[in-house]
Amino acid sequence: MKKHILIAPLNWGLGHATRCIPIINALIAYNFEVIIASDGNALKLLKKEFPNLITLELPSYDIEYAKKERYFKFKFLKQLPKLLKAIKLEQQYLKKIIDYYKIDGIISDNRFGVYSQKIHSVYITHQLHVLSRSTTWLTSKMHHHIIKKFHECWIPDTEDKDNLSGKLGHLKHFYIPIKYLGVLSRFNKINTKKIYDVLVLLSGPEPQRTVLEELLMKQIKKFKGNVLFVKGTVEKAQTKLKNGHITLVNFMQSDELEIAINQSEIIISRSGYTTILDLAKLGKKAFFIPTPGQFEQEYLAKRLSNKGIVPYSEQNDFTIEKLDVLKNYTGFNATENTIDFDALFSLFKRE
Repeated sequence: MKKHILIAPLNWGLGHATRCIPIINALIAYNFEVIIASDGNALKLLKKEFPNLITLELPSYDIEYAKKERYFKFKFLKQLPKLLKAIKLEQQYLKKIIDYYKIDGIISDNRFGVYSQKIHSVYITHQLHVLSRSTTWLTSKMHHHIIKKFHECWIPDTEDKDNLSGKLGHLKHFYIPIKYLGVLSRFNKINTKKIYDVLVLLSGPEPQRTVLEELLMKQIKKFKGNVLFVKGTVEKAQTKLKNGHITLVNFMQSDELEIAINQSEIIISRSGYTTILDLAKLGKKAFFIPTPGQFEQEYLAKRLSNKGIVPYSEQNDFTIEKLDVLKNYTGFNATENTIDFDALFSLFKRE
């Protein structure tokens, strides 16, 4: 009899959902029955990727970013009661889901309330340290309090010194078993001719996704080469519009986006961690624009810039001319690693 695994990514941009795609595919290959639970664009995306799987809607955290970086912490704190209410609701929904679908195991990608003491529960994160400048110790401690409620913590990174997450994903000691997955990505490197000089790849919560879209649309018009502009807005149907040297697409599913990234010389994107995993897997050159006020993205962008791998610019300072600095950066080296799903999934085979 197949065991039932609930996989629940956070709806905060698309990164949490997209990095669950290779795990879902592996679960199916290992003969598990997979049920997907999320909300918003993350759920819409996974419905399109896995139309034959059961998908369930969870309460939305509905966290919005401030338009101005200096208000980021204040706006987040203001929304904290709403977040705590959603987590409580999430727990109530989960009990019903476990009973109705006979769930045998849980994989939560940063959904704080999707765990159970009665069945094996895994938490996926790359943030053992949650950066918030002067309050990093507090935000990290709060996150640890959540992670301790799970049985294992899976980190999409390597454990060695050439890792991608730096201090975010590495601690000397932790409360529960930690397993490093390696470079987790839904994509594979394909030998194909280059079609696009630049691929703009947008994602992340509003209103900052729209702010960056408007900024880049103005700048990319000055660029001379071929541009593919993926807005990252998941809608019922895909739309494509070609205007001169720019092809504008609302969203792409994994197989199409895999080809597009392989066909592109340079990627302009946020420095979100899932994007970094994807570009590292494919060995791409990139230019990063961190989300204002998102300290994790700022840290990752600075770290990769200091290593001479990828340059970055603050959002308000970006101009298309800044792409000229790419000649001084190596880009990512294509990373091949095999994830031991057999060992990972053994947790769910235990009684």
